[in-house]
Amino acid sequence: MSALPGELPYDAVDPEQALKYAIHHHARERVQIVEGVIEPMTLGWDHEAVAGRVRRQLSDRVHALGCLMGAGDLDLPGSSNWFVPDVAVVPAQLTKGGGALLPGQTLLVVEVTSEASGDTDRVVKPRRYAEYGAPLYLLIDRRDRACTLYAEPGPTGYARTTGPLPFGEPVELPEPFGVRLDTSEL
Repeated sequence: MSALPGELPYDAVDPEQALKYAIHHHARERVQIVEGVIEPMTLGWDHEAVAGRVRRQLSDRVHALGCLMGAGDLDLPGSSNWFVPDVAVVPAQLTKGGGALLPGQTLLVVEVTSEASGDTDRVVKPRRYAEYGAPLYLLIDRRDRACTLYAEPGPTGYARTTGPLPFGEPVELPEPFGVRLDTSEL
């Protein structure tokens, strides 16, 4: 098939860029890309409540570190992934300009499982966050009622895993946080 005048042939289009362009123009819906599949971000209030409890417990320390906490876009260049974590802690100076950040620019990424995202949060994201250098990944697994903290990222995964810790057992976030998260109400 030949291109029309002024158009690029299909084989000249970078599929990664095209996919990431598409999600930025997805009408009225937040979406992420997981292993090349566009996933709508439809979260219930119970999901948001868990993320909110984590945010409240981290708020003072995040502020003291000169960071911001939110659910901004994380790009994984060279892959067909574009994640929107439930909570990410990033240095405030990196948030100016409004673009996506890289997992390695975060201090902490938190994912709360839902029915739709559970397997992705448990299997794909720990591998990808480690590969792209997110220093800490906290998985809050609502199905299993447990938390797992991943640390020391590398190209093949995280070298250190704490958990799964059942809800009710605190999760110790290492420095620069030095915070003990209360999981009794998750």
